[in-house]
Amino acid sequence: MPRPHKPLLSRERIIDAALDLVDRDGLDALSTRRLAAALGVQGPSLYNHVGTMEELRDAVLDKVLEAVDTSMFAGLGPDDRDWRTAIEAWARSYRAAVAAHPAVAPALAVGPGLRPNALRIADAVFGGLVAAGWSRREATTVGALMRFFVIGSALGSFAAGFPADAAVYAADYPHLTEAHLLADRQQRIDRRAFDTGLTALLDGLETRYQRTVHD
Repeated sequence: MPRPHKPLLSRERIIDAALDLVDRDGLDALSTRRLAAALGVQGPSLYNHVGTMEELRDAVLDKVLEAVDTSMFAGLGPDDRDWRTAIEAWARSYRAAVAAHPAVAPALAVGPGLRPNALRIADAVFGGLVAAGWSRREATTVGALMRFFVIGSALGSFAAGFPADAAVYAADYPHLTEAHLLADRQQRIDRRAFDTGLTALLDGLETRYQRTVHD
C-alpha cells in the first residue's frame, strides 16, 4: 500500500506554519518541537531550510511586513505635496499588516535588523521623503515617528482594556460611568483613535514641512 502523500517541506511552508503558530499562541510559543508537530515532520528536518530558530523568528516577522505597501513613495519629487498622501497610505497599509498579526508587534518595535522587507520599507520611506524635499535628518525623524505611531496602535486595543462591569466604576470613578460600554465598541473606537491620531500627525508634519523646507 503506498504511503500517504505529504507536501514537500520548504522554507516558505515552514515560515507560514510558524506564523500560524505565532498568531495562535504568541511569539514565545515558537519552538522546534511545536513547529515540527504542526508540520508533521521531525524537528531536525526543519534545519535543512532554516539555519536557526532566531533566523526563523526573523523570517516570520519579515513575512508580516511583506504585506506593507510602499509603492506610493515612488516618483515623489521636490516640493511634491503628495508626500502627505503617501505617508497616510503607507501608515494605513502598515497598520493593517501588523494588526492582522498583533502577536508580532512588540518584536517589530525593536527595529528592522537585517530583515529584507523591513529594510525595503525604511529605504522607500526615507528615499521618498528626501525626494519630496525633506532633509535627510527630517526624513529619518518622520519615518521613526510614523513607525512608533503605527506599531503602538497595533500593540493592543484601548477600548478592550476596560472591564465590562459597570460596578467597577460607579463608586470611585465618576467620569468613567460609561467605560463599561467601550469593549462592545472596540473596533470603532480604535479605528477612530487611529484616524484622529494620523490626521493630527499629518497636520503637524505639514506645518513642519513648511517651516523646515521653505523657510
